[in-house]
Amino acid sequence: MEESSTKEAKRRLTARGAKTRSKIVEAAADLIRVQGVGGTTLDDVVLASNVSKSQLYRHFEDKSALVRAVIEYVGDRKIAGERDRLEKVRTFAGLQRWRDAIIENNALHEGRYGCSLGSLANEVSDQDAIARLKLQDLFTAWQQLFEGVLRRFQQEGLIPQDADIMQLATGFVAAVQGGYLLAQTARDVTLMASSIDMAISYLRLLSREQVEAV
Repeated sequence: MEESSTKEAKRRLTARGAKTRSKIVEAAADLIRVQGVGGTTLDDVVLASNVSKSQLYRHFEDKSALVRAVIEYVGDRKIAGERDRLEKVRTFAGLQRWRDAIIENNALHEGRYGCSLGSLANEVSDQDAIARLKLQDLFTAWQQLFEGVLRRFQQEGLIPQDADIMQLATGFVAAVQGGYLLAQTARDVTLMASSIDMAISYLRLLSREQVEAV
């Protein structure tokens, strides 16, 4: 009986600790989104998450460890959202809907803050090798989602079978990231729309060439 009570107490402590850790990471992610990594201090995170500094250090030995956790949290959410949208894309109409959704979402802040992953990459890639590798994995996962879209386009006969899927997918990621950066700088999401539209227009050109070749 006593052993069972001890296990239950440990379980509750573990659950409480996980909840506290999540609260810290979410608060840090919100702050970094607005203030950037360099502009966010651990004291800021303590205040925003309503935890003590000792609680924060219980979960994260330093700021770098916390930033890595933020990258994982933000990245997993970003890729999950893109997966939900992109895995449904099988036609140009579907690709247009994806384009409209991502631009509309960025327009909520007039392009301010840029891409959550791109902004983190700009700040930490040259400072933290572990963080850079995690970001690389996330961008690779995003590129693979575009590769999936393009392979489905090939299966539907929308683009040529010999089209370089990896190259096209890389171009889409670059168009999205460049669009985020332009919109962030100008506070104008029409620049992001133009960037993505160029990538889609190139696919449509391939599609026309495919039809003409038949």
